Amino acid sequence: MLERLAKVEERYEELTRLMADPEVAQDYERVAEYAKERADLEDIVGAYRTYRDTAEELEGTSSLLTDDADPELRELAEGEVVQLQGRLDELELQLHRLLLPKDPRDAKDVIIEIRAGAGGDEAGLFGADLYRMYTRYAERQRWKTELLSAHATGVGGYKEVIFGIQGRGAYSRFKFESGVHRVQRVPITESSGRIHTSTATVAVLPEVDDVEVHVDPKDIEIEVYGSSGPGGQHMQKNATAVRITYKPTGMVVACESERSQTQNKLRAMAILRARLYEQERQKQEAEVAAARRSQVGTGERSEKIRTYNFPQNRVTDHRIGLTVHRLPDVLDGNLDSFIEDLAAQEQAQALEAIGETE
Repeated sequence: MLERLAKVEERYEELTRLMADPEVAQDYERVAEYAKERADLEDIVGAYRTYRDTAEELEGTSSLLTDDADPELRELAEGEVVQLQGRLDELELQLHRLLLPKDPRDAKDVIIEIRAGAGGDEAGLFGADLYRMYTRYAERQRWKTELLSAHATGVGGYKEVIFGIQGRGAYSRFKFESGVHRVQRVPITESSGRIHTSTATVAVLPEVDDVEVHVDPKDIEIEVYGSSGPGGQHMQKNATAVRITYKPTGMVVACESERSQTQNKLRAMAILRARLYEQERQKQEAEVAAARRSQVGTGERSEKIRTYNFPQNRVTDHRIGLTVHRLPDVLDGNLDSFIEDLAAQEQAQALEAIGETE
């Protein structure tokens, strides 16, 4: 590990020199490329230098533990050695985590698809709650949200809503939200006050461009039609909505959120590419079924990753066993406590897998 870290530091210093080179400074694209690479290495180099300094301090302090040392000085040195060794162990674990291979998708924008599961109208209302929760989280991160497609229910919910979120690292945060979300509450329409259990499924797809997923024009069929969404008569008179069918699999994507047919086509193609990318990734990992189904299950109440219990003001993530009693706060987009713990679990599993192969 230390040899690898030394090479990382060497590359970091080389990038620093290159960015200070007057000839390189005139090439803005190269400077931006070097700056990005240098920024990606900064945390690793900083931790490595701290580790190295701590190791040197530990070695120097340990040299004081000689038989002929002053007893009082020896006692102080022994206490300091214990502290330094503990710090060194923490830094070593941190460096292992920083050296873990990064998911190349983590920096990508995302497309999120929410669908009502079991529970009828209440499931659609819960889907609307999740949509608001994610858009509020995006706002807190100062990321841009774009509604791509929505099929509303008559009571203010969504049978299906698809939206994009643009922001650096969006996928790294939202990827943990894929799965079945369960809600337990008394529906507004329930006169007897009985608690109902409903579900909504969430699929989080990294947005990809045409270079990563090439779609042959011969493999798609494009239809245009009048939108039933916002815009009323103007939208009906002008066929702006777009429906794309991917003929090899029969996958259908529709987008009607924009007033421009061209914009709707671009957004529909982005959704299609994201789905195809995810589908191919899962095939390569030998996972069963198509992208969305394997990601979110069937929508049955028993297949849940998180439960939102209104009577008890409780949200529980079943993957990590974390429960918080601040449900309104979570639904307002405060998801970091879950995301941080899920990210830590992912790192721990990756470290464990590396340890098994060594």
